Amino acid sequence: MSSESAVQATAPPHGPTEKVNILLVDDQPARLLSYESILSELGHNLISARSGREALERLMAHDFAVVLLDVNMPGMDGFEVASMIHEHPRFEKTPIIFITGVHINEMDRLRGYTLGAVDYVSIPVVPAILRTKVAVLVELYCQRSELQRLNQHLTEANARLAEAHSTLQAEKTRELEELNAQLREANRNKDEFLAMLAHELRNPLASIHNAVQLMRKPQLPATQLGWARDMIERQLGHLTRLIDDLLDVARITRGKINLAREPVPLSTVVTRALETVQPMLSRQGHELALNVAEEPLFIDGDPTRLIQIVGNMLSNAVKYTHAGGRIELTAGRCGEDVEIRIRDNGIGIDPELIPTVFNLFAQASGGEPGNQAGLGIGLALVKRLVELHGGHVEAHSDGVGKGSEFTVRFPRMPSDAATAPVKPALAVTKEGALRRILIADDNRDALESLAQLLQLDGHEVYQAADGLEALAMATRTRPDLAMLDIGMPGLDGYEVARRIRTEDWGHTITLVAVTGWGQDADRRRSQEAGFDSHWVKPLDAQKLAALLNALPAASPATAAGVAAENRGPLLRRAGDAA
Repeated sequence: MSSESAVQATAPPHGPTEKVNILLVDDQPARLLSYESILSELGHNLISARSGREALERLMAHDFAVVLLDVNMPGMDGFEVASMIHEHPRFEKTPIIFITGVHINEMDRLRGYTLGAVDYVSIPVVPAILRTKVAVLVELYCQRSELQRLNQHLTEANARLAEAHSTLQAEKTRELEELNAQLREANRNKDEFLAMLAHELRNPLASIHNAVQLMRKPQLPATQLGWARDMIERQLGHLTRLIDDLLDVARITRGKINLAREPVPLSTVVTRALETVQPMLSRQGHELALNVAEEPLFIDGDPTRLIQIVGNMLSNAVKYTHAGGRIELTAGRCGEDVEIRIRDNGIGIDPELIPTVFNLFAQASGGEPGNQAGLGIGLALVKRLVELHGGHVEAHSDGVGKGSEFTVRFPRMPSDAATAPVKPALAVTKEGALRRILIADDNRDALESLAQLLQLDGHEVYQAADGLEALAMATRTRPDLAMLDIGMPGLDGYEVARRIRTEDWGHTITLVAVTGWGQDADRRRSQEAGFDSHWVKPLDAQKLAALLNALPAASPATAAGVAAENRGPLLRRAGDAA
């Protein structure tokens, strides 16, 4: 390349493999041709200038990796050109190789270095030396340019990172604000729930307390005594249902509900559910209209849970309908489903609240009859249990004061596949047969009250206040029935049951776990320990009576031998057996 016309204007290089510009400045054309010939092998753009002024024009037009500058030029010599290049901020780091045909003294050489010279080359030029010097400076220029490019990218990346960080921080701040709002709402809901729970617990407790105080009155008429007993039983039932609902919510939330599926007749579900709410219906004086299909319809489900679903829906209708209201229950086929529809003429639901009625702790507001608002978990349980059965539930109301309608649908079992299982009847012995019973509980009131109830029915009752006493008493008395609390000191109920089952005489004893723990895991542990049944406190008196009547009779020899060994009062404690 011998002329500017053959030179391509280039931007700053982006890497050592790209071409760069090299400026050749000399007033003698022959020497310029010589430089071009020597440096052409480097493969870069060679731009020539024949004067200092022309060199400055080339510098303003392009960027250069290195400048070869003749010292002795007419008009403007190399030192003046170098000085002007060095003073310009754009070119102050451009390396200069001075070319001279005369001897340069030390002062002039030092002056050249201060003006940006990095080296001197004497004429005649040695091609290899010139080529090597220029190649080194070009490589340094390319590396410097690459570093500048990387620094620019780094600066841009830092700017983007700062922007992204700012955006992320803003998003996180917004998310935290939303989370804080949710936590505040959850905390408010928790406070409201705890307040409602306290209200729901205090109401029946207050009623029970008043009934107890009433029963303390001397010469209380039999009618009032009976009323007080019925009221205590009714309020205890309310407390039990309340606790059961809370536990069911916890089980469902943790996915711990297991359905014991079987073909369940629709008529059975409706009948049993009505039994659970009949006392409430009677007290409120509601009119109940039933329309249940006569054809046999079956649901593949857990009978206890299906009854709970319909019972909760009926209970909801009773609660939110003023005394003397009307409740309609319609049950039958709906396409491939079984449908149960319950409608009341109660307080109704604001249409805006319909989507939330099945939410946990949601409650009706405005005009509810009496103090029966409840905890707002009944319908939430209904929805979750229905979904576990593969069904669907929905609510409808024309508005406040216009009643409500709840509809639940379950997949219908084909009639040929829905053969209801025939459950074997319990082998009931003669009603009123007396039993030898061991009760173990570290709660003295629970122990004494249950023992006295059984003693009043004529049973032979033994008491133990911990696991070690229970095991010793069982060894001596060989009871027909042992009712063991689980959480006892010494030995817990599980260990007592296991040790009893290891004895020859322990194989025939009926063992019942009586506890406040009612999770599925607790029931499995009871079964593994050898218990025949797992009962959750408080005990159902009818269930206990049925169990006692169904116990297998003891052999005459065993009964006589143990009776002779333990003659004395019917009600005994562990210390009495020695």
